Amino acid sequence: MSQPEAPARPLRTLIVEDEPLARIHLRDLVQGTMTLQLVGEAANGRDALARLAELTPDVLFLDIQLPELDGLAVLQRATHQPQVVFTTAYDSHAVHAFELGAADYLVKPFTRERFDRAVARLISRNQSHSPSSDEARDAGLLQRVRALQEQAADDQPLRHVYVRERGQVLPVAVDQIERLEADDDYVVLVVGGRRHLLTVPLSELLRRLDAGRFVRVHRSHAVNLDHVRAMLPADAGRWAVVMQSGDRILASRTGTRQLRESMGRSRG
Repeated sequence: MSQPEAPARPLRTLIVEDEPLARIHLRDLVQGTMTLQLVGEAANGRDALARLAELTPDVLFLDIQLPELDGLAVLQRATHQPQVVFTTAYDSHAVHAFELGAADYLVKPFTRERFDRAVARLISRNQSHSPSSDEARDAGLLQRVRALQEQAADDQPLRHVYVRERGQVLPVAVDQIERLEADDDYVVLVVGGRRHLLTVPLSELLRRLDAGRFVRVHRSHAVNLDHVRAMLPADAGRWAVVMQSGDRILASRTGTRQLRESMGRSRG
């Protein structure tokens, strides 16, 4: 994969992190790259709001769990909305990151290599960003924060996800998703023949989807049963899943058992 070109100027960066050692680690990483310029830090949610308004950074590294105001409350109240990279000690918060259209998320402790990948995504998104989309982007973020808080309250499966396309954040109905592919600690959605990368692991996304519809057929693949055309014997103990699009996914033995169980539940 080709690397995006460096921005014309370093992206002005604010770090919001309440753990001193984690803040020092992130500070060292930010100061170690030519594409980011550290302009400030905050250790709690209220200070973060003040620093956001004062500094108007391009990039915000934001811990989700903060004293006084958590990361979601910071985003909901902020008058300035930069690109956001969540930092968290909990992998499950990655789902929050993709639901909000964040540039990326980092699970602590993270390596320089993982940090560099997040920076590459920031640069790519910065290149596709249109200043005229700021107002729509800000309104959309607030709407997604509220929707996320409502969904967290009733713990219902996701009904839609957000994907980025040509600098916009677009909703995709979950029932339109044909299948999912793991891509390291990201996941690829296949929708109508198009591929969309989300910054969330496959296992975490599946926990928020309807288990009666989405079945993990392989360590790296899950399918939406509504988009399956046929399931054919492949070899001893394994099936090949044929999608309506014609794509074929070879299920693992564990995945084949999951498919059989799903078929049994649907007949019941």
